Amino acid sequence: MQEPSVTATEKGIHKKDREHGLSTNGMLLVPSAKRMVRSLRDMGYEFAAAVADLIDNSVAAKANTVRVNVEWEGSKSYVLIADNGEGMRPEVLQEALRFGTERDYDEGDLGKFGLGLKTASLSQCLRVTVATRWNPARADIMAYCWDVEHIEATNRWEVLSVKAADLPSAARLHLKETPGTVVIWERLDRLLGFKFPEGESARKHLLGMARELEQHAAMVFHRFLASEVRGKRLAIYVNDNRVEAWDPFARKETKTQKLEPKTFRVEGEKGKGDVIIEPYVLPSQALFSTPEAFNRASGPRKWNAQQGFYIYRADRLIQSGGWCGLRATDEHRKLARIAISFNPKLDDEFKINVPKMRVLLPPAIRDDVEKWIKPAVKLAEEVYRHGKPKSPPPPPPPPPQQPGGDTDPDDDVTLLGDEDQDPPVSPPPSPPRPSGKRKATRSELDVVAGLLIQVALPEEIEALENAIARARPLTET
Repeated sequence: MQEPSVTATEKGIHKKDREHGLSTNGMLLVPSAKRMVRSLRDMGYEFAAAVADLIDNSVAAKANTVRVNVEWEGSKSYVLIADNGEGMRPEVLQEALRFGTERDYDEGDLGKFGLGLKTASLSQCLRVTVATRWNPARADIMAYCWDVEHIEATNRWEVLSVKAADLPSAARLHLKETPGTVVIWERLDRLLGFKFPEGESARKHLLGMARELEQHAAMVFHRFLASEVRGKRLAIYVNDNRVEAWDPFARKETKTQKLEPKTFRVEGEKGKGDVIIEPYVLPSQALFSTPEAFNRASGPRKWNAQQGFYIYRADRLIQSGGWCGLRATDEHRKLARIAISFNPKLDDEFKINVPKMRVLLPPAIRDDVEKWIKPAVKLAEEVYRHGKPKSPPPPPPPPPQQPGGDTDPDDDVTLLGDEDQDPPVSPPPSPPRPSGKRKATRSELDVVAGLLIQVALPEEIEALENAIARARPLTET
């Protein structure tokens, strides 16, 4: 009886298993490449978020300049993202192209899953090329590409080598001048989804996407662009236009009010981490320094959609606006914006997703956060109604320490537990539940809310969060 053939990859894996004392009696099943690659293209990225994921890699590579060029050439249009970071040695480049890169992330790294470069790129195009130069003394360029059509034709996870001479001239010129990495997106089927990609409508659409990217990058990386992150200065250019930081909290406006911040200590699976809450109340329109400043402060999605939480992971903005189900979006609260910052070691608790576009507040801190932001919400409503700020109300007292709690007296933080909380400020009540049925608990609602928000489409999030906010008062604490 003929034995089944064993590939070199399988032999290497079995050898590694034997070296670690693992059983080799199992069967190695490699996913179908042509089926899987189509699924990986649908991870929920929008164009601007996909580019932002690549800028994350540039920041991790210690780049201080990133240039994004959206080049219109009809069906041959392409997007080029170039940085002046450290570049990659050959073995590092090959590993970076692997789906699920095997690398350890530093605590301040913006990456997480080892998927972003590939999934973000292929969500927008059929061919992504990565070219890099790591040696400052020699302009040696190495490049490989993932080609979806090649994968489907061969049903193999095979990257293709690309000659430097076959790269766009802009990529070659960039890497001759400096070490760094250039990513090129070609065959932009998701961006040029037009029957006639050579037409004027397709051109305007592509250039409109570039303008949206400028706004998105100005918001997501505003702490880096404004040199607020120690040791990480960053300049981003989109089609040679320098991106200016957009501050969600309008801190240069003299009438903006910053309320008392609060740090909560959260016990996570990877250890303790701090969650920092910084509430802001922006001025009413009449109190802004200029009409232009008021319009700029409205943000990419305008005032109502930009109210609520601004959640940062390692100083990179993940979520811009929305109340995570704690409150409904309300015209009267649109001047309230709350910064929430957390360390990547709490990723599991915040349920960050692959596109890094949405997170969930950990159930352990939801009630504490809701209580702490009450003064900011109340003040925002006062400013909206009366046009001028009053003295901000004092923050709530810290929750009482439970006997035997695991706190460090030297830490000026609150260790979260199961303390009783005051009832939250409620939106307009929903119809009462029929009597005789057990009420859902708040923790049960949080679990269901988390699942729904994870699978919701971007346009569904606001309505979903409003529904969750209306349901919270009907739960048992």
